[in-house]
Amino acid sequence: MGLNSSRDRIASDGLKRSLRRVERLLLALGVALVGIYGIAQLHAAMSSQMGIWRFQMLQQYAEAETSKLESGEENQEEIDVSLGSEKRIEDYKQSLLENWEAPLAILRIPKIRLEVAVYDGTDDLTLNRSVGRIIGTANIGEVGNIGIAGHRDGFFRGLKDIEVGDSFDLITLENTMTYYVDNIEIVNPDRVDVLQPGSEPAVTLVTCYPFYFIGAAPQRFIVHAILKQ
Repeated sequence: MGLNSSRDRIASDGLKRSLRRVERLLLALGVALVGIYGIAQLHAAMSSQMGIWRFQMLQQYAEAETSKLESGEENQEEIDVSLGSEKRIEDYKQSLLENWEAPLAILRIPKIRLEVAVYDGTDDLTLNRSVGRIIGTANIGEVGNIGIAGHRDGFFRGLKDIEVGDSFDLITLENTMTYYVDNIEIVNPDRVDVLQPGSEPAVTLVTCYPFYFIGAAPQRFIVHAILKQ
């Protein structure tokens, strides 16, 4: 009995040690995953902010050029539109800044305190750093229905709090266009008709739904808004 009891204790101690090692491994893995998610969110926030800064610099340049033409000042000092911190961001995430261009516009939604650059396209790189115009929909500034997509767990998470009657702005170098939300619906992914143009200039914001779904979300959250005339 004594020998068997000793063997049982050794086996039990070994099992406990193995379980403790597994627990520590799982804890370390959890911490690493949280860290990776945090870095990804930081990348997205920094990249979108860089887009907004660049857009603002170009906006200031355009305003200065217009003022110079109107005043007839030919020798007015040029405005420096270079971004002093761009090199540092390039070193930090070179791939993120390849083919870096100014955004098409800035999307500003006061209700959810969102201000984000709008780029062309909805590839992974674009939606990780900002929101994107859906290819095939109207170009910003043109008559039609402008589709803009964003991640439900990223810049467009706040859309869950949007209501009919809320407003948002699309800001370009030329002007600011204000849109009023007139319809919100949840649809299946094959409902591409929500992006079709209607009788009025419009913007349709698109993200996945449910907002807190784990895995590939099965539906789409659609916010339709018409231009203030």
